[in-house]
Amino acid sequence: MKTYVEISISASESQREMLIPTMVELGCMGFEERESHLLCYLEKGMWERQKLRTDLLALLRTISANAEISTREIEDKNWNAAWEATIQPIEVGSRLVIKPSWASYPVGSGRIVIEIDPKMSFGTGYHETTRLVLRLLEEHVRPGDRMIDVGTGTGILAIAAVKMGATSAAGIDIDEWSIENAKENIASNGLEGAITITDAPVSTFRDGEFSLLTANLTLNTNLELLGEFRRVLSPGGRALFSGLLKHDEQAMVHGLSMNHFSVLGQLYENEWVAIVAEKHA
Repeated sequence: MKTYVEISISASESQREMLIPTMVELGCMGFEERESHLLCYLEKGMWERQKLRTDLLALLRTISANAEISTREIEDKNWNAAWEATIQPIEVGSRLVIKPSWASYPVGSGRIVIEIDPKMSFGTGYHETTRLVLRLLEEHVRPGDRMIDVGTGTGILAIAAVKMGATSAAGIDIDEWSIENAKENIASNGLEGAITITDAPVSTFRDGEFSLLTANLTLNTNLELLGEFRRVLSPGGRALFSGLLKHDEQAMVHGLSMNHFSVLGQLYENEWVAIVAEKHA
């Protein structure tokens, strides 16, 4: 049986995003993100190489002089089964439940069941940013909405919108894993005819084509795309923004005002905020 090393590195979300690609290059075979740490897994023999430890320490000095690192040895196990055990049904808001295909949920609960099997894509319902948008969708999806989901990940927001009454949805993403995963999840929810997934940029869609937009992105990406978001929304169209920390709120609200959106409300969970805004006519 192989022995692995679990490397625990204290890191913020943005630091974790920087760490993971480099750790993959250094030979890590798996990751687990915690609220304030990144757990990396690799074979013990690789960790014993001095060059890897030297490269890792140099990387940590670059992203954070105060990063803490600890290690422990663990025996080989069924990593996929262990990961699946952590993804169980989760109720969101008053109407939705998100579940993977391998877990059951009581029939007759009255909740809308969304089946999501995540791979390497973002969007399981376990992260605050996803839950916040799902809760906003409960309030703002209207029958007949045409929806666009920018940075669709697993496709969860597009699937939720259609199941709550939107006529159609377009999910866009630049990541091949996400596109493949979103299409699989759409099929498992029986929505192939209502949702399309593409890697086409927002700029390729028509003016006023959508009445509802979701963007669970970073502050900077949301701000950079606000002009395009406004263009593809019809007059009175609503935009739901997430991926925002509380200290991003003021900058996002200012950007919305500068691009002729009216803020309709905010939702908060832990350190995260989601904002819903309406396009001025």
